[in-house]
Amino acid sequence: MTSTRLTRTALLTAASALALTMTACGAEEAATDTADSAGSAASSAAGGGSSSSAPSSSAMPMSEEPFGEGCAAVPADGEGSFQGMTDDPVATAASNNPALSTLVQAVTAANLGDTLNSAQDITVIAPANPAFEALPPETLQAVLADNAQLTAILTHHVLQGRLSPDQLAGEQTDINGDPVTITGSGEMFTIDGTVTGTPASVICGNVQTANATVYIVDQVLAPPAA
Repeated sequence: MTSTRLTRTALLTAASALALTMTACGAEEAATDTADSAGSAASSAAGGGSSSSAPSSSAMPMSEEPFGEGCAAVPADGEGSFQGMTDDPVATAASNNPALSTLVQAVTAANLGDTLNSAQDITVIAPANPAFEALPPETLQAVLADNAQLTAILTHHVLQGRLSPDQLAGEQTDINGDPVTITGSGEMFTIDGTVTGTPASVICGNVQTANATVYIVDQVLAPPAA
């Protein structure tokens, strides 16, 4: 009888030990699985996941891109395109852009091409062809025939400093020392003091050339003395 009890006790003890061992093994495997899962998650977060969620490093930040409806008139490729203008000084860049052909004619008539090309870090308010078309024909012809007045008008469109869009609004100064007041923010800017009296709107802004940032507008500005 005593032998039977001892045998049962030994079996119970062995069964308990086996259960504890299996429990420990199960806990160890669970911990290993958890660690493996955490490692996989960390690897995915470090770059092993889908590449579609990562931003493209080649994408140009929005703040550095040209903006405005008038940008559609700029050629998509070639020397007159946005990319083509970046390596040319501003007067040369404008001469390659058909949207600015009348402005180029005026700059040539005033002999300002070399002056603009050699200037460093300027901002050019560039009237597009429709801006000149908004002037009465007799007014345009009179301005083109008067070199002093033409020079005064064109240089009033050249601002000191290379202004980014977030720097554009405010009281700016042209290269003659005259004020140019620009209002707005984001991608909406207007400039008072035009030949027609209608405020000028920036229709294509933040255009880059080798030595200038260009904002194309739909009106011709008038200097204080003009």
